[in-house]
Parts: sequence; C-alpha cells; structure tokens
Amino acid sequence: MDYSDFIIYVDESGDHDLTQVKSPYPIFSLAFCIFNKKRYVDEVVPRLQDLKFRWFGHDAIVLHEREIRKRERPFEVLYTKAANDAFMAELGKIVADAPMTVISAVIHKDNHKSRYAVPANPYELALRFCIERAVLFLKDLGQSDKLTHIIVECRGKNEDEGLELEFRRICDGQNFVGKIDCLDILFVDKKANSSGLQIADLIARPIGLKALRPNQTNRAYEVIETKFRRSQRGSIEGYGIKIFP
Repeated sequence: MDYSDFIIYVDESGDHDLTQVKSPYPIFSLAFCIFNKKRYVDEVVPRLQDLKFRWFGHDAIVLHEREIRKRERPFEVLYTKAANDAFMAELGKIVADAPMTVISAVIHKDNHKSRYAVPANPYELALRFCIERAVLFLKDLGQSDKLTHIIVECRGKNEDEGLELEFRRICDGQNFVGKIDCLDILFVDKKANSSGLQIADLIARPIGLKALRPNQTNRAYEVIETKFRRSQRGSIEGYGIKIFP
C-alpha cells in the first residue's frame, strides 16, 4: 500500500480512570491533528523551530502545555506577564496559521460512569470516535486507499500495548465504518521532539475545558474551533468533535 499525503498526531488531556471521576477535571479529551505532510514540513515545523530558537536559544526544548501553563522549567523565562503574553500570542498565531484539521472526542467521565453499568474505557471510546471520523476525512479526500500513520506519544509499556490492541480491534471492524486498513499506529518517545505531537499537546486541554465549562472564556479554543472538521453546512458537532455522553 502506498503512503497517503497525510499524517495524524494525537494527544490527550485528563486521565481515563473511572474510579474517581468527581475531580476538578472529570474530563477525558483526545485530539487528532491531521496535517498534509508537505505543508507540515514546509510551514509548521520551520515556524515552531524558529520560535524555539528565538525564545530559548536552541530547538531541543519540547513544548508541553502543562509545563508552559505552570511556567515550570525550562519555561521560567515566561515568569513576567509581558513575556508570557508575548510568547502565548506567538504560539497561538502558529496554531491559528497551521494548515491542519482537528478531530476530537471528549468524554464526560462522571456522566459516562453513571449512565452505563459497564462503562467503556474513556481512552478506547474516544479513540474509536476519532478514528471513525478520521477515516471519513481521508475518504472524502480520496486518501483512504493509502496508508496514514497515527503518531501517539509513549505512555508506558502496558498502556501502549493495551492501546495498540484496542486500535487493532477498532480497525478489525469494531466501529461504524467497517474494517479499516488505511491506518497504522506508531508510538513515539516523549523525547522525540515532534512538532506535530507538541501541537496536539497544546490543543487537547482547551478542547476539554470548553466541554467542561462552555461559558468560560477560552481564547485557545476560539483558535482551535476554526480547525475542526466540518459538515458541508459548517457544523462541527459529530464531524470534528464528539462529546459523549
């Protein structure tokens, strides 16, 4: 099988544990960032590298939303409001300009657990929702007869093996689009410094926060919302984002 013109980077926000759902963030959010490979190489990677060189002096730094938000090392350079605002504005502009399509799934863990006697694992459920929509996206662009890689950050041996097993089950037919042979999954070390994974990391939490507190100001989400896959009428619900239940 030939390779497609697209690559998918994945990250999540929140945990998939259902034993304690009454937390300040009872949400699991999964984000698929889909890039045309040529535009990713030509446009996204250079801009992210340039940002790193100018702010940190090197490009070995890995952008993590949590560390940036808390200004943990090496992001202590953002300790003043002026520096933080300037950096976040630049980073937001990169995301806003990025030629990508976002597909996301958000699981309200408390509602999910209370509604079902045997609730499914939130990560596995969100993964299925996103895969189904990603396949339809590729099909619309005539790319479903080629192989597209899904890039996921390593989380641990057992977790990765469990996720890969669920991925294979989904692709074998446990989904609403049928058997899927145009996708493969690849686990990448956290130190890989992948631009795509870093952008996925930046958008997963704002999506989750929007679902959790829809009336709260969320500037990051306002940018991300323009990237969602949409229906022909412009709707994102069910097309670019699935909120469950």
